Amino acid sequence: MAADTLSATFAALADPTRRAILSRLAQGEATVKELAEPFAMSLPAISKHLKVLERAGLISQGRKAQWRPCKIDAAPLKEAADYIGLYRQLWEARFDRLDDYLNRLNEGENTP
Repeated sequence: MAADTLSATFAALADPTRRAILSRLAQGEATVKELAEPFAMSLPAISKHLKVLERAGLISQGRKAQWRPCKIDAAPLKEAADYIGLYRQLWEARFDRLDDYLNRLNEGENTP
């Protein structure tokens, strides 16, 4: 996977508004107006967020008459999750060592 694709995905996910938009789109297609409803911002501001998501490949916009329904594309999310997953084993091993250490400390305190 190209590093710039991953960077674009993480940059798009860095904003809470864009994450909320993706959460909404995970439930199904929605128009720009529908996506804007829960936010106290203008339609042009929402459109800017949608353009960031679209450039990152996280959403696509179609055309149905005058409507431009948006839908999620989860492939970049899987790529990001796979990247993060590479470090999961590292963190699990560290937490296991910490757990062992804390258990040894606890056993030492409980020994008369």
